[in-house]
Amino acid sequence: MQDRYNREINYLRISVTDKCNFNCRYCKPDNSPSFLESKLLTDDEILKIVLGASKIGFNKIRLTGGEPLVRHGIIELVSKIKAIDGINEVVMTTNGSLLPRKIKELKKAGLDRVNISLDTLDPVKFKYITGGGNILDILESIENLLLLEMNPVKINVVLMKGFNDNEIMDFINLTKDKEVIVRFIELMPIGSHEFPFEKYYLSNNEVLKQCPELTRLDNSHIETAIYYNVPNYKGKIGLISPISNHFCNSCNRLRITSDGLLKTCLHGNVEYDLLKCIREDIEPIEDFLKNSIMLKPKSHKINQKDFQKVDRNMYKIGG
Repeated sequence: MQDRYNREINYLRISVTDKCNFNCRYCKPDNSPSFLESKLLTDDEILKIVLGASKIGFNKIRLTGGEPLVRHGIIELVSKIKAIDGINEVVMTTNGSLLPRKIKELKKAGLDRVNISLDTLDPVKFKYITGGGNILDILESIENLLLLEMNPVKINVVLMKGFNDNEIMDFINLTKDKEVIVRFIELMPIGSHEFPFEKYYLSNNEVLKQCPELTRLDNSHIETAIYYNVPNYKGKIGLISPISNHFCNSCNRLRITSDGLLKTCLHGNVEYDLLKCIREDIEPIEDFLKNSIMLKPKSHKINQKDFQKVDRNMYKIGG
């Protein structure tokens, strides 16, 4: 289905939990309580949403969190989503720490691909940024995904000045012998966190500056990232630059939080209560989604004077 600006909206990101086994400092820096279970979308409600979305042209579903793998029954949920007619892709964004013990079952259930969040290759810095995580679990997950040929394996790196900008070349070198896609993502002004945007923001131009050998690839397909590679390297580098070079004109997604609120733009505070719509049977899900699509803004306002930072932390939205 197209919105007012002729963008084809076919990609739905659903947060299945706000709980996470990490406490990343730019995402979930505090120990604030999780949503009450009664306020979370149930499996049946998620399936109703996906079914309704499939009827109006959505064909790609991404499961996020928090950490989606801490949700009870996640493997069965993946299987049921993949079985819905019209859904071509079911993918997941995860910190990767719980993946080694579940990856084979997830693939069997129909999970197509996984994006791994990994902001540093230094074990000490990793423990610091995640609030206690073990990097060996994540590295094992990446190797498992490659062995199972769940390609492409994408590694998401939030670029932070003074924290990991000295590791840019280390991440690029991961693509030398591995068919992985390392995607550098600019830090975004979302929620209240211990990494103030103004202090730690760094444009993705820094990646190009540090590695002038990067060669731009064909980016004719719709993507949030602009892709490059180093000649003769097996993998790719992606630059996701929502601040310095936003991609709003090709944005093809809606987001649903784990408490059932629909966001048409990650960087806006406007939210539509889909959970209430479902539980009070206000209108068909297809109509709710259609109406929401037509209210999707043309672009975010991060670089405008009247921009107001999103109130929720990222784990309350869905990463």
